[in-house]
Amino acid sequence: MIPNRVVVTGVGMTTPLGLDAASTWKGLLSGRSGVGPITSFDAEGYGTKFAAEVKGFDPNGLVGRKQARRMDRFVQLGAAATLEAVESADISITDENRNRVSVMIASGIGGIITLSDQIGVLGRRGPNRISPFLVPMMLPDMASGQVSMLLGAKGPNYSTVSACSSAADTIGQAFEAIRRGDVDVAFAGGSEAAICPIGVAGFNACHALSKRNDDPQRASRPFDADRDGFVLGEGGAVLALESLESAASRGAQPIAEITGYGSTADAHHITQPAPEGEGAARAMSNALAQAQAQPDEIGYINAHGTSTPMNDKYETMAVKSVFGEEAYKIPISSTKSMTGHLLGASGALEAVVTVMALSKWAIPPTINLETPDPDCDLDYTPYLPRRGRVRAAMSNSFGFGGHNASLVFQEFEE
Repeated sequence: MIPNRVVVTGVGMTTPLGLDAASTWKGLLSGRSGVGPITSFDAEGYGTKFAAEVKGFDPNGLVGRKQARRMDRFVQLGAAATLEAVESADISITDENRNRVSVMIASGIGGIITLSDQIGVLGRRGPNRISPFLVPMMLPDMASGQVSMLLGAKGPNYSTVSACSSAADTIGQAFEAIRRGDVDVAFAGGSEAAICPIGVAGFNACHALSKRNDDPQRASRPFDADRDGFVLGEGGAVLALESLESAASRGAQPIAEITGYGSTADAHHITQPAPEGEGAARAMSNALAQAQAQPDEIGYINAHGTSTPMNDKYETMAVKSVFGEEAYKIPISSTKSMTGHLLGASGALEAVVTVMALSKWAIPPTINLETPDPDCDLDYTPYLPRRGRVRAAMSNSFGFGGHNASLVFQEFEE
C-alpha cells in the first residue's frame, strides 16, 4: 500500500505576539518580544516576575460565556487556534465527513490554573465547595475533547503528553494516521496555559526559568552566552492536516507538505538532555530518513532553543552531528526568544512558524543574541529576518523526561 501524502491546508495561532496567525507572524518578522511583567497574578516574592502572556483574549466571544466558564484557559486558547485553522483551511465538517475528521490537541500540563484555583477553594472553604467541573477542566485531553465537540468531528481524538515534545508528537501521530488512511483530515497541535502561582513557583524550584527581572524582554536569549533559563509562555497553535486526495477533491491549495517525523528517547535524566544531544540527533535523522531528504536540502531549522545552558549547547551539537559541514550553512532560529516557551504547545507553534517560513519565503530571527557562545557557533539568524525561498525545513522539540521529536516540512509540489 502506498502511503497517502499529507499536506497542510490551514493554520491557527493564539500567542503572546497576537491573537491569530497573521499578527503572530508579523510580530515574529519584526523581532518583537511578547514578554513582560506577569499580570495574571501578583508575582511579588517569586524568583521570576515575568512571562509571555496572551493579551486581550476574550473566550466569551469565542464560545459564549457559559461554555467558556467550563473551559480551563488552555482549552480556550486551543479552541481559538483550531477555529482559525478550520477557517484558514476552508473545511466544512458535515454528516458525510465527520467520522473521518480527527482532532488531536496536545498539552504537557493541562488545566493547572483550574487545579491551582480549586486547591485554594479547598483550603479556604472545604471539600464541599469544589467545582464539579474541576476534573473535566484540568485533564490534559480536554482541549482535544472540547474542540471535537465544538466541531462535531468524530475521528480519533486524543492528546499526546510528552512534556515539551507533546505537540510535535501529536502532529507526528496525526501525520501517520492520515498516511495510513485512518482519517482524511486532522486538526493537530497544542495548547498550554501554566502562568499561575504554582506553575511559576514550580519551574523556579527546578531552576528552569530566567530571573532577569530587570529586563524581561531580553530574558529569553537562546544560544547567547549569558542565557540563564527559559521564559514561560502560553498559547495555542494548530495545523489543518489533510490527505492530498482529500485536499484535491475539494479544490484546496496546500500551504506545505509534511514529509517526516522522528521520535526518540534519551533514557538519561528527568530534566537534562542526553550528552551531546544524542537522542535529539537520532530524532532529526529519523525525520530526514522518512522524508527521504538529504541534509543539504534543509533550508531552515526552527530550533527547540529554550535559552537554557545545556539545551542550546546540546542541540547545537546534535545539529552538527546530523548535518555535518552543512550545519554551518543552514539558517536556524529560536522563536522562543520572542514568544517564550509554550511548553507542551511549543512544538505546534513552531511547526506553524516553520510552515509559514516555507509559504512566506521568510525566516524569523532569533532576538537577544548579543554575546556569542563558543559552544553555539551556527547561523542563528540574529535580530533580522532572512528573506528567500525555503524548499524544506525542520522543527525540533525536546522535553523533560528525555522526549525528542522532529518534523520535516517541504514546499508542496504537484
